[in-house]
Amino acid sequence: MNWSETWTQALPYGEFLARHGEPRHQERWQRIYDQVALTDAQRGLLASFTRRMHLLCVAGAWCGDCVLQGPVLQHLAEASPAVALRFVDRDAHAAVQDALMLNAGRRVPVVVFLSEDFQECGRYGDRTISMYRRMAQERLGAACTTGIVPPADGYVAAVTDDWVTEVERVQLMLRLSPRLRALHGD
Repeated sequence: MNWSETWTQALPYGEFLARHGEPRHQERWQRIYDQVALTDAQRGLLASFTRRMHLLCVAGAWCGDCVLQGPVLQHLAEASPAVALRFVDRDAHAAVQDALMLNAGRRVPVVVFLSEDFQECGRYGDRTISMYRRMAQERLGAACTTGIVPPADGYVAAVTDDWVTEVERVQLMLRLSPRLRALHGD
């Protein structure tokens, strides 16, 4: 997969929602966006990143899991000048979705972590560990939440922390990369 080419076709958060989301979807994303609150420690960590990284999120504006995670990703990108975030619509980019199948399925959201020169560093999705723990505990039975009912207190914070941890993991991978250390002389 040519991630650089895919990146150029991807859209920033607001443009993605404007193009692919209906007003009801946009409202759901906004409701979660308004609930996300990074801690001072998370903001400090994200602001300290030095390596440029690209997060390419394959999503669907209609998807409840995307509703719960896309706004968190946007907050992370806003908190760190080193984190660039773009979205591609799952249905509009079938080849990307095929390249990112998980457990033999087209799942969303899936984030591909890319270095500054678009080398793949990792993939994360379709749900964070906090999401899977909640699903297992509640045994709701639905394969995909709707995003209509806002999550319980503390849940958005747990998902936010999951994403901060994963973004930090990739940042450290980039920071410690012999290839990038040689390139940057550090």
